[in-house]
Amino acid sequence: MDSDLIIVGGGLNGPALALAAAQAGLCSTVIDALPTATRSEDAFDGRGYALARSSQRMLVQLGLWDGLAGNAQPMNQIKVSDGRVGDAQVFLGLHFDSAEIEEGPMGYMVEDRYLRRALLDAMEANDQITHLAGETVIAQECDARRAQVSLASGREITGRLLVGADGRQSGTAARAGIRRTGWGYGQTALVCAIAHENPHDGIAHQLFLPPGPLAILPLTGNRSSIVWSETDAQARAIHALEDDQYLQVLRPRFGDFLGEISLAGGRYTYPLNLTLANAFHAERLALVGDAAHGMHPIAGQGLNAGLRDVAALAHVIIHATRRGEDFSSPFVLERYAQWRRWDTASLAAATDLFNRLFSNDNPLLRLGRDMGMALIGGNPSMRRSFVREAAGLTGDLPDLMRG
Repeated sequence: MDSDLIIVGGGLNGPALALAAAQAGLCSTVIDALPTATRSEDAFDGRGYALARSSQRMLVQLGLWDGLAGNAQPMNQIKVSDGRVGDAQVFLGLHFDSAEIEEGPMGYMVEDRYLRRALLDAMEANDQITHLAGETVIAQECDARRAQVSLASGREITGRLLVGADGRQSGTAARAGIRRTGWGYGQTALVCAIAHENPHDGIAHQLFLPPGPLAILPLTGNRSSIVWSETDAQARAIHALEDDQYLQVLRPRFGDFLGEISLAGGRYTYPLNLTLANAFHAERLALVGDAAHGMHPIAGQGLNAGLRDVAALAHVIIHATRRGEDFSSPFVLERYAQWRRWDTASLAAATDLFNRLFSNDNPLLRLGRDMGMALIGGNPSMRRSFVREAAGLTGDLPDLMRG
């Protein structure tokens, strides 16, 4: 066979899995639809990721963190508030502080360009990984003997296990006949980065507004990443504006606590929906990341959930290999599915509930949720639990995330 693992998807989760497998002596072929030049662009496009502490531990174990640490912004605090557009008192809600746990910052913000390039460089330097950039899969076949994919270039790749890390519209899942369950929210996320006059002090803000949540996430320097949810129609209208008009719409939502603001990168939009694969595995096939589950970004856990998939799949594969098992057998893959199914379902349910509960201006719901935030904020034990949950330190952690 060409590889132990055939990984379809060269974004973040696919390369992370290839690197994890390589540490156990397993070889992988990563099939990436984008060319290498696109993945390795140096220009800042405004996108960033909130990495939970457990995800940062995983990057340490994969040998990536030393190269990322200088461009990573610790998230020391999270402030959550329930407000309205133009409300001057927007930050009177929950306050979570990493000083309440022993592990240090609850997470880090890392720009997309740095994380992608670190993964790409690590793959290229590892002789256990074959990176096929600019290639697309047009057919696949998995049976009791092997997994095989056919590429648009005419090449065929065989392996022991096929892994779909190819996003919410996963062709790997679709070709395997795995159906999906989900729905749209009628919301679109507007994503950008801003430069601001005042320092953010490593504080992440989550502001709940009637059209949808607004996250203000600290980047290095006096910059922050913005994930701003609006109704689909309103988001289209805002995205069509010129930069100065765009900022005029953002300012009353953002407030003035960071002083003057300006755009510091590109602007993007993403439709928001919930989509869950009805199965996380099939014969000689497993799904990770958005190919397995895509959810609302309200908790900032999208990439973290995907990395936990990767860590769990690597865990069961490596332990099966050490025991002399066929790591692509349905018994081994079911262990992975059982491990991730409950965590994924509970996270999807929580994000769905929070979005529905907070994305409205119903006075009764507003009163109830504000009372709930006051209750949690006044209870140190509950606050500590929320901080540990946000840091990804709860539950049964795979080896890569134990630190």
